[in-house]
Amino acid sequence: MSDNTLAPRVKTPDTTSELGAPKKPSWREVWRVYREAATLRMLLLGFSAGLPLLLVFGTLSFWLREAGINRTTIGFLSWVGLAYAFKWVWAPLVDRMPIPLLTRWLGRRRSWLLLAQLTVMAGLVGLALTDPRLALLPAVWCALAVAFGSATQDIALDAYRIESADTERQAALAAAYQTGYRIAMIWSGAGALWIAARFEVAGGAAYQPGAWRAAYLAMAASMLIGVVTVLLSPEPAARASVPARNAADWLRGALIEPFADFLKRYGRQAMLILALIAIYRISDVVMGIMANPFYVDMGYTKDEVATVTKLYGVVMTLVGAVVGGALAMRFGVMRVLALGALLSAATNLLFAWLASRGHDVGALMVVIAADNLASGIASAAFIAYLSSLTNVNYSATQYAIFSSMMLLLPKFLAGYSGAAVDAWGYANFFMATALLGVPALLLVLFASRQKVV
Repeated sequence: MSDNTLAPRVKTPDTTSELGAPKKPSWREVWRVYREAATLRMLLLGFSAGLPLLLVFGTLSFWLREAGINRTTIGFLSWVGLAYAFKWVWAPLVDRMPIPLLTRWLGRRRSWLLLAQLTVMAGLVGLALTDPRLALLPAVWCALAVAFGSATQDIALDAYRIESADTERQAALAAAYQTGYRIAMIWSGAGALWIAARFEVAGGAAYQPGAWRAAYLAMAASMLIGVVTVLLSPEPAARASVPARNAADWLRGALIEPFADFLKRYGRQAMLILALIAIYRISDVVMGIMANPFYVDMGYTKDEVATVTKLYGVVMTLVGAVVGGALAMRFGVMRVLALGALLSAATNLLFAWLASRGHDVGALMVVIAADNLASGIASAAFIAYLSSLTNVNYSATQYAIFSSMMLLLPKFLAGYSGAAVDAWGYANFFMATALLGVPALLLVLFASRQKVV
């Protein structure tokens, strides 16, 4: 008989009441975790993880368009982001393979983190030294290096986070990680554009590559925050492992065993878990692709969109992440996971309401506040849930599989979002994306009640 469950299994041997029931931590104990060293480290490492994303997506697209690159080409170049969706392919290497010299010096997790961060920095410096108007291919290769290094950093950092604290603290670490990540997105989005604007020569040409060079060099320097944090952080306790005798043994341990371990632990329930992972964020992702075109069509200016969605919106996401982490510690991950699924779907209906308002900045602020608060709560709970599913012996590989799987189907469907808007209009499209969240909510409620006996 097994006591495996779909809900996270929290071990609390020292926090039981006299009757033997788990004792809930007080609110004071819940909030104290955000001052712990491990949580603060995750805040800084989250910044390092979040910095590269927009620099190979939104910010880079802005630069390329200003340089005269056509929109079709810019769309194709967005495929560099596939590195994030397929990072599970090389996750076993990050999980098991030592790096000569570096691993002996820093340990398995920190050595891979440092190597990935240096790769991102090198790619950003390379982008800064290119001019896509004169030669696009070098910029493409540098962007690929940034994306590959960033995805590798995600693999190593997820494993580092999971192995750095017990299950009870994973929600708080996830919230700190998200906070750092979102701050970095503000810096790499609005911050990079601000730097480029400051370095433009008054009265000069419309496109000034020197301004972008300064912005991307500043972004490369900002990666030093993560580098210094890695160098000053402790390595998680090493897990016992049996040395591979040959290539076949290594392949089995690196690739086959992580998959087999998950199936063995969850058995028939594994497919239910994977289905939940695959569709949990589907309503947000599909709707999000059409958000910026919607703002443009509703007549919002660039300044309004930047201020409300990039700054105010990110702040609300941070608030949601902190609240979600605290609620998960207090009431359990599965309850907050269900709350996040409900709120994420419901806030899409607010966008349908916004579509009827036309150009209304006040209404936009209300909708963005609700949507980003819900997104922060859902993300904090979801990251904690994914972390609870992993075996620490295969944490990098298993978490990479989970985090990649949660984007594949939503990203695929999101490709049809423009055609859906053209056919149905914005209001009907947003209502349809809200309905996409219903199966996710039902799966969470069903999964929280299942046991393997």
